[in-house]
Amino acid sequence: MYQWLDERLDITRFNNKVLRKAFPVHHTFFLGEITLFAFVVLVLTGIFLTFNYEPSTRLIKVAGYTDPVQAAYASILYIDSLPFGAVIRSVHHWSAHIMIAAAFLHLLRILLSGAYKKPRELNWIIGMLMLVTSIVVAFTGYALPYDNYAVTATRIGHGIAQSVPWVGVAVAQIMFGGDFPGSDHSIPRLFSLHVLWLPLALMGLIGAHLLIMVKQKHTQPKYAEKVAPGKILGVPLFPQQAVMSGVLFLVYVAVVTLIAGGFLAHPVEAYGPLSANTPAVKPDWYFLWIYGLLKIIPSHWEFTIPLFNGGKFGPEFWGGVLIPSILLVGGLLIPFFSVTKDGQKQRYLELPSQKPVRTSLTIAGLMFLIMGTLAGYIGDSGMEWLTIPVAWTLLIVAPIVTYFVCYIIMRAIWGKTWPQEPQIEFIGGAKGSAADD
Repeated sequence: MYQWLDERLDITRFNNKVLRKAFPVHHTFFLGEITLFAFVVLVLTGIFLTFNYEPSTRLIKVAGYTDPVQAAYASILYIDSLPFGAVIRSVHHWSAHIMIAAAFLHLLRILLSGAYKKPRELNWIIGMLMLVTSIVVAFTGYALPYDNYAVTATRIGHGIAQSVPWVGVAVAQIMFGGDFPGSDHSIPRLFSLHVLWLPLALMGLIGAHLLIMVKQKHTQPKYAEKVAPGKILGVPLFPQQAVMSGVLFLVYVAVVTLIAGGFLAHPVEAYGPLSANTPAVKPDWYFLWIYGLLKIIPSHWEFTIPLFNGGKFGPEFWGGVLIPSILLVGGLLIPFFSVTKDGQKQRYLELPSQKPVRTSLTIAGLMFLIMGTLAGYIGDSGMEWLTIPVAWTLLIVAPIVTYFVCYIIMRAIWGKTWPQEPQIEFIGGAKGSAADD
């Protein structure tokens, strides 16, 4: 039977070409796999949720409520009433958090180790787009419960979309299907983006990412050069890597289910259906730094360019569009500001201390995000010391101080040759002076 199939499908060649691909065994490499596992769980739990969710704002009567409620809100109540329904919804919620966190840490590992350099520039860009798309997918799911909290939080995103000069109204119309809340098209539009179009885009990006990774092979720790120069030091994709990945997937499902059972996500009953009351809301952690920027940017920071209509530049644009866009574009361009020795391919991971400038800028950027997140807690109980002037000082000063402290530490760690550039081995065993990024 095997010979018959092999003659027609060339299974032996496929096995030697693909299934015997070597994968380096290093714990940080599993961050990418965890991202993939989270996406798979999101798709599987999402299928269950779509079977029981009605993307509509039509009013219906629900037991326990005097006034009619929106069908979308009633759907969540129904899902939570099903056996394990609340747990499955919670697994979906926490997997979204884990996917974004794992993707971010995966990109951070690649950045700090120099694995984005030639020939992996395209895969770095795809990885950045995957992270952004994952965050947008999470945002489009914000409004779907259509409780008071979800609507209030989504309204902030609607305002940010509208703040883009000249095209903001059109962007908001395309994404939200009209005013939010208020339009009957908003929930169906966000639902279609959340369960169909954006996941399809993610699938395409993931597929391209994996194909390019298999074609270009992994980078690997520097010690592999001594053990197997010119080759990938690791285990074959099948069966060894497949078995490890399978075990890791089962562990992931067990851990996220335990978390979901212990910390049920977003109890809609606590906030109630849409009403005139506006609850105190805070976005999830991956949006909190933008929320913090919006809180500290003065309302008078605005001006209008009287060219056509809609040329208004206001606080929501500065904090919600411009600064995130600058960080995104800067991240996409990182590979093009880095070089390898004589244009050769980057095959081995670099130590963070080996590139003190790159490492220090990365840590300073993280500090900027942390300070922006901290600003999101202005006005909270117990945070009276955190005023807008204090938040501005921390947002500007902390990243600068972090950069210089980190740079000094990195140079000290790298060796006694400071400030002379370290000597490292490059591809093919050639030696030379390491040029910093």
